[in-house]
Amino acid sequence: MKKNLAVVFDSAGTLLRMYRVAKETATGNFLEDIESTMLVAEKAGRALVVMHAEPHMLKNADPGTEIGKFIADNDLKIDISCSSGPVSPLEAMKIINKEKVAVKDVTDVLSVAYQHCPERYYMAAALIVDKETQLIPYVLSTAGKLYSNTSKTFELLQCRGIDTYIASGDTMRSLKGIAEKLRIPIKNVFDIATTEDKAKIVLDLKRKYNRVLMVGDGMNDIRALQVADIGIVTVQQGDKRPQKLLETADLVINDIIEVIDIVDSLNTADHMKEHGTAFYC
Repeated sequence: MKKNLAVVFDSAGTLLRMYRVAKETATGNFLEDIESTMLVAEKAGRALVVMHAEPHMLKNADPGTEIGKFIADNDLKIDISCSSGPVSPLEAMKIINKEKVAVKDVTDVLSVAYQHCPERYYMAAALIVDKETQLIPYVLSTAGKLYSNTSKTFELLQCRGIDTYIASGDTMRSLKGIAEKLRIPIKNVFDIATTEDKAKIVLDLKRKYNRVLMVGDGMNDIRALQVADIGIVTVQQGDKRPQKLLETADLVINDIIEVIDIVDSLNTADHMKEHGTAFYC
């Protein structure tokens, strides 16, 4: 027998208010409050490469070390978080090894992110590779902290017996602490989830639940929003969201706590239909 309802959340921008900064490697210019997925989408053959490295590892490394050597010396794993076309980790690594981007380029963006988000919940570094030009056009850093109503939202969902999940392009290193804080079972957390991965996660859950809601804020959530029973876009981050994303959503919310009203309206209708009454804590 299927369970009644599950809610799947993206992480960055959905559960967390994000600060993102990129450094343009060709000019050294910094771009603040950027959308990393939009930088990827600018050109075909670009990919966002996440490094499974703690920020302190980068800060303690020789700043002149080329990033490819740093990855090799520390036996680090890389993953493709999103791409505008097929790019494998092996292809990305070949570009990284060829390029002269140094550890200092990455620590530069980490430092800017730290300054702008001192109360961060997590911090991460990434690269954008371009398969066509065989270059690394940008290095990036993101820092995020939970929205003020994120914890309350999850407390209320759990009080109602609603199963919650995270499907995010972030690494498990970043997501584990968030899951623990929000009391989400680690088996319900899906890391390094691409656009298609998120859609598949939602479709798989629809086999277990009568309804699956997807809550996201970016273009990499769009397929999951489409296949969910109800697709919810949050604009709490405050920056302008692409019109295509807003048009895909069934509902647009300004604060994550509004998910509770949506869930209650669904459950009230279901309970009234079955029992003639409904009760929530």
